[in-house]
Amino acid sequence: MEARANLLSEAAPFAGTETLEPDIEAVQETNANENITPQSTQTQSNTQTQSNTQTQSNTQTQSIWKESSHPVALAFHLLFRTGAIAIYLFGRLFTTNFSLIFIICVLLLSFDFWTVKNVTGRLLVGLRWWNDIQPDGTNAWVFESRDPSRPVNPIDSRIFWISLYVALVIWLFLAFLTLFNPEWLLIVIVAIILNMANVVGYTQCDKDAKKKWAASFATRAATSNPSMVGKLFSAGLGRFFG
Repeated sequence: MEARANLLSEAAPFAGTETLEPDIEAVQETNANENITPQSTQTQSNTQTQSNTQTQSNTQTQSIWKESSHPVALAFHLLFRTGAIAIYLFGRLFTTNFSLIFIICVLLLSFDFWTVKNVTGRLLVGLRWWNDIQPDGTNAWVFESRDPSRPVNPIDSRIFWISLYVALVIWLFLAFLTLFNPEWLLIVIVAIILNMANVVGYTQCDKDAKKKWAASFATRAATSNPSMVGKLFSAGLGRFFG
């Protein structure tokens, strides 16, 4: 008993500041968890950002269709032209039959030309054009435009004009890529001719409509206030004759 008591008395006293090994391991695990937490938080924030971006894009797409006055016409306005470009670019991934791709592209381009010329232009921007053959055999441009008192939907107008010019630019770019491939260049030439016809026709039609609106506005102004028109005319004559 005395020997055991001596051993206990000779043992080094336990200091209150010392830490046991299990606690050291626990602290190390806590630090590891603290290091992992910011990474998981960053991952969650990135996921939330991506989901918010997707939600915003979906909301914008839905708002375009909701704000459009003619969503069905707008859909067909984009369907045929994007379909023709998609078949031209990716049709070779599904079939090696060039004749089939050629027929599908030409059909889509024809549908697009007729739809834009006769339907979507009239509904989306209030314009329409065609060529009238005169008795002497010459062609004359004929333009139609809606009443200025009926405003055009800005969403429909913006998408109509952007897609009209962008499609032509895409086909012109594809023409440079297929200069040395006569088969595929034939499709591009057909696309350029049909798209160019609508671009020129609607550009001239829009200019004609603006001239008509300006003339109508001037006529109404002269009718409502003839004295002001007389003053402007007199001032113009005075400046002309010095």
